[in-house]
Amino acid sequence: MRFSRLASALTIACVSVLAAARDPDVRLPDIGSSAASLATPQELREYGAGMLQEMRAYELVVDDPLLSDYINALGFRLVASSDHPDSGFYFFIVRDEQINAFAAPGGFVAANAGLITAMQTEDELAGVLAHEISHVEQQHILRAFEDQKKMSIPIMLGMLGVILASAHRNDDTAAAAMMTGTSLIQQRQINFTRGDEAEADRVGIQTLARAGFDPLAMAGAFQALQKVMRVNGVDIPEFLLDHPLDTKRIADAKARAEQLGCPTPTPLRSDERIGHGPLDLSLPARRGASGETSTPDAAAAAAASNATTLHVDPVGHGNALPQVTIATCAPRGKPAQGYFELMRERTRVLIAKSQTTIRAYYADNLRDDPAFDTVANRYGYALALVNTRDAAAAVAELGRLVAREPASLVLRLALAHAQEQAGSKAEALASYARLATEFPGNRAVALNYSDALIARADATSARSAVDLLRTLVQRHADDPELQRTFARANELAGDKVRAAEAYAEAAWLTGHAEDALNQLKALAKQPNLSYYQRSRIDSRITSLTPAVLALRKRSSPGEPGSLSLSCCTAR
Repeated sequence: MRFSRLASALTIACVSVLAAARDPDVRLPDIGSSAASLATPQELREYGAGMLQEMRAYELVVDDPLLSDYINALGFRLVASSDHPDSGFYFFIVRDEQINAFAAPGGFVAANAGLITAMQTEDELAGVLAHEISHVEQQHILRAFEDQKKMSIPIMLGMLGVILASAHRNDDTAAAAMMTGTSLIQQRQINFTRGDEAEADRVGIQTLARAGFDPLAMAGAFQALQKVMRVNGVDIPEFLLDHPLDTKRIADAKARAEQLGCPTPTPLRSDERIGHGPLDLSLPARRGASGETSTPDAAAAAAASNATTLHVDPVGHGNALPQVTIATCAPRGKPAQGYFELMRERTRVLIAKSQTTIRAYYADNLRDDPAFDTVANRYGYALALVNTRDAAAAVAELGRLVAREPASLVLRLALAHAQEQAGSKAEALASYARLATEFPGNRAVALNYSDALIARADATSARSAVDLLRTLVQRHADDPELQRTFARANELAGDKVRAAEAYAEAAWLTGHAEDALNQLKALAKQPNLSYYQRSRIDSRITSLTPAVLALRKRSSPGEPGSLSLSCCTAR
């Protein structure tokens, strides 16, 4: 009986792998790796988007406009300096305190909230993102799947032979063969992943340096993760880790970074620029041999903070133009680090399981540790005060911070929200209005301002909210919170059709595909739709129907959502 179960299980496994190997959809390439032929870019993008929708259905994504804009701005700065700057990416934050990050099909890169709160500098966070970007651009996900199929067949056939040979024995040979073979498969996967990790480190460090970050920051991030593992008593054999945090890997990262060390930029004087008419597109003139300097003006300071190296090939190849390469290596100053620290503390508060506990964390440290008394920690404390219904104290705290840094959008936005929660509605609306004027098109400002207008519960205010959000909805159509707020504003303003469309879109983005399609179909049956409304709704139904049918085919029985997450678990 034991043999029959083992043989049956192994036979099924072999058949599955052999079937996969004979899958007509898996085409061998003409030249080079066949990884890219396993799925089209559009298929990968759809799969990654489906994974994100499923995660949203389980409320695993931190959909905060400030944090979303920050992590995407940081990510795309790295992508722009990578070997494939035209690649499509989407960066998001996972509501998980574990220190981790992962890349999924289609360019979807996730950073756990715990990773952000564990990093000490923005450069360290950028180092981890650069590593994951490299996994995507080097097609490691597809290559891993391809390699797994190639190596599983001979190992499983060997296991089956051992089991058949031991069919008439009473010892545990068959079970041992099964365990050994399974371990070989798992170890082969890990070995392949370790090779990917080394390549991602190498390519990621190059991207990091070109984007103007400290290339040593990736090694610093590894050291921070190693320290956390030691403090938490994590004892996992290095050889079985898919992200091995060993001394050799850290040393290799440092060695590569030192080879890419950034030159110290020298401030340029305004008189070193050669005028060429009203629009000056010339490069700064070379410095003289004397190396004399003077106090830089604003333009020179801006140039120094974005130091660039320009290289032009003297001769193009064929009919191609000469290749131009621009490498940036800008110094990281206090403003960038300060903004990162604000976002880190915002993340810490938003993912806290208990707002009372996080409030006590800030209060106790501010009282006992003078070094803890920073703008970022005060900001986190103020957010916790608002979340524990002490908005008046938060207004006082944030008022002092804004007095210190009056140009800070983050602090002023938090103050306006605290004013609203404290009951100072008119003062809050005035604060939001000023922010909307100074930062037009900012998603966080528009969402907070719109929420305050909608709370007034009158059609005039709702129409103002619709005007604020209309352009943003077109630019950020994949933001479910923006869609929901737009729906509420339209509903209150009297546009029930547009509200229903936005509610359906929010349902689609949060993993409720069937609900979204059903809402649109019900809306299409209304007799009083205009030509443009009906055309818009029918078009969206047409685009969603094939996606919903595909989701049904590969759906799991669990609710909510449509896709299994087993494909892309964080490592």
